[in-house]
Amino acid sequence: MIEAILPAGVVSAELFDDPVDAVLFPEEEQAVELAVDKRRREFTTARVCARRAMAALGVPAAPVVPGPRGEPRWPAGIVGSMTHCAGYRGAVLARAAEVTAIGIDAEPDQELPEGVLDVIARPEEHGLLRELRGHPAGVSWERLLFCAKEAVYKAWFPLAGRWLGFEEASLSIDPDAGAFSARLLVPGPRVAGREVTGFTGRWTAGDGLILTAIVIPAGHPAG
Repeated sequence: MIEAILPAGVVSAELFDDPVDAVLFPEEEQAVELAVDKRRREFTTARVCARRAMAALGVPAAPVVPGPRGEPRWPAGIVGSMTHCAGYRGAVLARAAEVTAIGIDAEPDQELPEGVLDVIARPEEHGLLRELRGHPAGVSWERLLFCAKEAVYKAWFPLAGRWLGFEEASLSIDPDAGAFSARLLVPGPRVAGREVTGFTGRWTAGDGLILTAIVIPAGHPAG
């Protein structure tokens, strides 16, 4: 499903349930030794996907241990992103020589829990959502906004190494092209000698899911 919104030069793997025979590296086991069963299953299956994507790149299987903010630490020379939600686990990887950063997210195509929209959406984004509600696509636009912002953060963090708040990026969504863009409202990191001022990505929806993806080619700063 996610391959439909990815460019050439990246590989992906996804699963819609949790394999019973999945195993972790010892370092990964340590990261979830105290986790509840749901968290352990999400963590494990996402890494099964990561290993399958590594194989597609011709890279030996390796542990993917979370960093201080939960970000995946990839093998040298690899960039990637993972995501999981109810009914979906996925990973997208590329070689660092070809891609600078990746951010993906998956969400159920359902309305956000009460109160969440007020936390994640800026005033202009509330206006955008009012416009989108009349579109015949039948997507939960509020959830898509959240999903796109999560992809933005996942693409941002490996470049900047710091938190990006929901209010620090303003999004626009193209409902017909399956695309979105994010304008950063804080100074961005420098990539290829230029400041990153925003991101562009793609989205898709189907089978009760919403998926978003941002892929920044090497040497081509976003924004």
